[in-house]
Amino acid sequence: MVENQGVYIGVFIAVTALMILVGVWASRKVKSGDDFLMGGRNLPLPLLIGTTVATLVGTGSSMGAVGFAYSNGWAGALYGLGGSIGIFALLLLFANVRKYNFTTFSEELSFYFGESKLFRGVTAILLYLAAVGWLGAHIMGGSLYLSWITGMDLFTAKIVTALGFAVYTMIGGYLAVVYTDTIQGFILFSGFIMLAVLSLFKVGGYETMSARIPNEMVSFLGVEVLGIIPAISLIVVIAIGVLAAPSYRHRIYTSKNTLTLKKALVISGILFACFSLFPSIIGMATQIMNPDLEPGYAFPYLATEVFPVWVGAIILTAGLSATMSSGSSDFIAGVTILVTDVYQVALGKAVPREKLKMYSRIALLVTLTLAFVGTMGATNIISYITNFISTIMAGLFAAAVIGKFWPRATWQGGLACLLGGSITSFIVLSSTSLMELFGNPVLPALTVAFLAGIIVSLVTPASIVTKEESLKRLEKKREREQAVAVDPLTGVEK
Repeated sequence: MVENQGVYIGVFIAVTALMILVGVWASRKVKSGDDFLMGGRNLPLPLLIGTTVATLVGTGSSMGAVGFAYSNGWAGALYGLGGSIGIFALLLLFANVRKYNFTTFSEELSFYFGESKLFRGVTAILLYLAAVGWLGAHIMGGSLYLSWITGMDLFTAKIVTALGFAVYTMIGGYLAVVYTDTIQGFILFSGFIMLAVLSLFKVGGYETMSARIPNEMVSFLGVEVLGIIPAISLIVVIAIGVLAAPSYRHRIYTSKNTLTLKKALVISGILFACFSLFPSIIGMATQIMNPDLEPGYAFPYLATEVFPVWVGAIILTAGLSATMSSGSSDFIAGVTILVTDVYQVALGKAVPREKLKMYSRIALLVTLTLAFVGTMGATNIISYITNFISTIMAGLFAAAVIGKFWPRATWQGGLACLLGGSITSFIVLSSTSLMELFGNPVLPALTVAFLAGIIVSLVTPASIVTKEESLKRLEKKREREQAVAVDPLTGVEK
């Protein structure tokens, strides 16, 4: 029985109840299915910063980074560095696509490749799997944390974690996600700053901490622990996770305008880079407090074993905020892909406008169930995240780049990017020596994905559909989907 278990469970219930209340309030602004999924495409700067930062500071970059820093010192800051690079690259490469009013990343990708239905169908399924995978990572990370800090068994903790952020998302849709993200972003930033300061004070300050842990752990970004190539691989894989994740594209499509989006991305990237220092300090300080701890439990250990219960409650709230904010963002992005793209691929028609909100809520249940099932055999957050990013998302990023910036790219080349990246990732994952060399499969997966996309594009017929024609096709398609059939006699919608 964990000491103060009742207090921690009470805090969890209170935080969840607050988010549900925010979801109920946000639901009053939801008038249509499009509002439920896209929030009216009018997010102002404060909300856009809040939701982007909160999505960045997720399970991996907070609790996962604490555990990673526990074992590898300043290497824990590689998460923040990679995420910041990803945000700035997103700004430079893709912020201007806001003008096209895309709804999903698969729609954006199909635009680059002549509105190919096959390519859109394949990417829609892959992106949906990516969103489910991210959601599973948040469920897994939150459940490990909740299990330690409250004493719940892991299976029950996974159920509770999943339901925790599912309820308010189900009620208020994307607007509920945005408002709760902004609140949670403030909580987790404040909580991690406080915990870093208290942890340093507990071990006698930074100089004392640096003197008591191995020298390689306090080397620049921990490269003496990981090695240069694995460190670069970790930075790149986190950056690709931002550049190809459906949840970050969702922020682009729902921002007020391009200028607002660019400001939000700059500020979010800077804030996240600053945040990356705190999990690293917390992890290294915890290593001194208890050098025999399982690294994955470094964060909750501070709440239950080191600090008073009131500090533990704040730690719990910050950790839950990190999990819930990122989890709900991937949740709504995945649902949008499922009801707008995957549904159309499977049935050959769009969801009726009047049923979009209802279908979206059903899709929430389906997505949550798939993500939950996907966590059953996984226990390590970091390997889970890096491996699935390399396998699914490296090829998606390569396809987006060559499709957007290279006129000669073909949809066959886009498919080659996806296939080449995934096959290479599987090969590296199956080789112990290659994994030791690279740390994760992302560098070889990206290399092969780009080469495959370029070579196959050159040997296949050039696309006869220009970007202008593709845009016209897209606009006509939207008009057909948004058209409401009206009975000519009664004037009532059919």
